[in-house]
Amino acid sequence: MTDTPHLPPAPAHRSLPEYVRHWAEATPDRRAFTFVDHRATHSRGVHRTLTWRRLDLRVRALAARLAEEAGPGERVALLCPQGTQYVTAFLAALTAGLVAVPLYPPGLPGHDGRLTAVLADAAPAVVVTTGGALEEVREFCAGAAVTVVAADQVPDTAAAGVRPVPPGAADVAYVQYTSGSTRTPAGVEITHANVVANARQALSAYGADERPVTCVGWLPLYHDMGLVLSVAAPVVRGALSVLMDPAAFLHEPARWLRLLTAHPHAVSAAPNFAYDYCVSAVTDAQKADLRLDRVAALINGSEPVRPGTADAFQAAFAAQGLAPQTHCPSYGLAEATVFVSAARPWEPLRRFALDRDALAAGKALPARPGDPASVQLAGCGAPAGQQVAIADPVSCTSLPEGEVGEIWVRGPNVGRGYRNQDGLSRRVFGARFADPADDALPSGPVNGTTTAADTGQVLAGAADGAVTGAGDDAAGRFVIGDGGEAGGWLRTGDLGTVLDGQLVVTGRLKDLIVVDGRNHYPQDVEATAHEAHPAVRRDRLAAFAVPGAGGERAVVVAEHVRTTDLADIDTAALVREIRAAVSARHGLRLAEVVLVPPGTVPRTSSGKVSRALTRERYLAGAYRAGTAR
Repeated sequence: MTDTPHLPPAPAHRSLPEYVRHWAEATPDRRAFTFVDHRATHSRGVHRTLTWRRLDLRVRALAARLAEEAGPGERVALLCPQGTQYVTAFLAALTAGLVAVPLYPPGLPGHDGRLTAVLADAAPAVVVTTGGALEEVREFCAGAAVTVVAADQVPDTAAAGVRPVPPGAADVAYVQYTSGSTRTPAGVEITHANVVANARQALSAYGADERPVTCVGWLPLYHDMGLVLSVAAPVVRGALSVLMDPAAFLHEPARWLRLLTAHPHAVSAAPNFAYDYCVSAVTDAQKADLRLDRVAALINGSEPVRPGTADAFQAAFAAQGLAPQTHCPSYGLAEATVFVSAARPWEPLRRFALDRDALAAGKALPARPGDPASVQLAGCGAPAGQQVAIADPVSCTSLPEGEVGEIWVRGPNVGRGYRNQDGLSRRVFGARFADPADDALPSGPVNGTTTAADTGQVLAGAADGAVTGAGDDAAGRFVIGDGGEAGGWLRTGDLGTVLDGQLVVTGRLKDLIVVDGRNHYPQDVEATAHEAHPAVRRDRLAAFAVPGAGGERAVVVAEHVRTTDLADIDTAALVREIRAAVSARHGLRLAEVVLVPPGTVPRTSSGKVSRALTRERYLAGAYRAGTAR
């Protein structure tokens, strides 16, 4: 097996299967995907690798098998464990002209109910898994009219003579179910053009479109970022993708850093908690073996990104050669395939200290120097190959720079809509500004800079990611193609603003806590609650509003740390300290603080705290037994 260090980009293709075929013919013996298996407790991992030739063969064999069970456009649910079989199954579904539904095997803690609901909505004709999980999956799917296929039990000979017809760019490639952090999971229909465009946009933003890179990842492949960064982008670029299981990272986070050390020019992504976890869990002895000076980009896609997380990670691993400019705060969502905007890896981290009261009132104003109550936010750079605008979510008017509003997105990466939800799709994917002039393309420079047409704030990326249905006009501006509902804007449901040419994400619109006419961002209240007492577990708490007799009331549900028993905690003192801290910093009175055991606060399939589900369980009285208030 070989690797070509300076690989020229592939010719433009309309779909991932066409890219697989290209690399299998152009560089058949180069490594395509490596899964590092850490099944043994203290193992450094067993590497299992597919070359492009071998990947192409396995994809065509499984595609032929799937085509025997389902017709064009029918769904194929992927219930495979993390690994090369997952990659093969995903690409095989697309190659067969079917629609992949990236999911996970039964047994993921706390998510079997969601898996059942998603399978009912997706109505797949076929379920793909592996031989090791076959019986478990068959038992889970018992009673459903669905065929279960084990990817690794399909022989290579099934590929004999198979030359699949490339799918159409506008055909649906897969249905990405949202993580459900603020609502019931919904399936976003992503076309072949969408995923190719977004892969190219991400490659451009992270500097991976021209120089050699290796994609290193442990994010689950059923998650939008894991799928695009660890599968779609490497397939488009012809880059090596090195995978590991999320559980292997959680068991020993140093494993991720070892893979970054072993693969020069690595690009990798993780949420805030993963960087914090590395800082607290990686030992000095483990650091001695690390060399991080050749890492190309570390992507943080949390909402919003905390600058302190990047600072702490940088301080912890600077001695291992980690360069400060590798940190790339980013923003994205499943409805836009995943990637929207990112700080570039060769630029220093942009940070903004904002006045807390002004931000609550919808104004992003600089805080006074040294103000301990300021809100620290990281800039998420500018988009590539798409447009971002800030709109008033009620009046649908364009807002000037520095005013907080809903983030709207338009580009060839924006999905087709939600499966079987036409009304919701029109509302979310077909937004229009109240003034038709604001829907027009921005004037002036667009290579990641802010343009101020009239009073609106728009970020427009260069058309690096443009594919069929998109292009440039004579002035070099990005011209929207088939992204979104009839050329409309995607309403993200996220709040943000534009400052100094940077997209700054401030929070989720539906998560906003409104008490006594004042807005409070839940992540800020949660951070204050965590800092108020050492027994509160970081990133395992939820702040939300509930109805009360005199209006909305604010509540915090927090897990206590694993190292302390609930009986050993002075809960009355903990509640007093949290209430005092939140009152002093936010001017917000907490109606109730509930302390619960570790593992109680529900999380989405992507690992985020589900404030909506926590609120629902609180209102249902689920936290009365075995908790403290």
